[in-house]
Amino acid sequence: MAAEKLFWQDPYRTESRARVTSVNQEVITLDRTIFYASSGGQDSDCGTIGGYSVASAKKEGLEIFYTIEGPHALSQGDETVVAIDWERRYRLMRLHFAAEIVLELVYRHFDHPLKIGANIHQDKARIDFAWDGNISRIFPLIEQEAGRLIEADLPIRSEFSHREQERRYWEIEGFAKVSCGGTHLRSTGEVGAITLRRKNIGRDKERIEISLAGE
Repeated sequence: MAAEKLFWQDPYRTESRARVTSVNQEVITLDRTIFYASSGGQDSDCGTIGGYSVASAKKEGLEIFYTIEGPHALSQGDETVVAIDWERRYRLMRLHFAAEIVLELVYRHFDHPLKIGANIHQDKARIDFAWDGNISRIFPLIEQEAGRLIEADLPIRSEFSHREQERRYWEIEGFAKVSCGGTHLRSTGEVGAITLRRKNIGRDKERIEISLAGE
């Protein structure tokens, strides 16, 4: 049975107890976890399991496999503590939702252009589009409307659309409902002010880089 994803139940939780369900050298699984694994462009959390640093977290199907950094003494059946780097998680959550807002606004105003890539790192987020021309020309409109949504501090709902298959979505009433399995904020106001930067990544390919203003 795959690990229970506590990071969906409470993405603000920074520590929890868990039981080790399998050990294959440095790779382990847990019965429950707050430790998010890279998925949908959002980076994995950083943190520890049983006091040991986690080198990587990889999602395969519904299971998450954690690779422990260096030798460890964890065994199947052990009760242990999982802890994450909260400052990093919270930046990822803020940048993730900033990117979600920007993407939906681009879709809304520009006939759903083709998204060809996305990544959410702790320093910035990026969204890549197949796009003819300089995408920075749309920034004033996107920044203005994103600013209004953030300033309005609207509640963000995040739920399962299919529990058994672990499909989830986020929703802002009156704005958008989007399939997404990331960790989400409680409200848009938590994003804070953002800045957009354009980068040309090839012929007819444009990138929007999103940063948290003043950070």
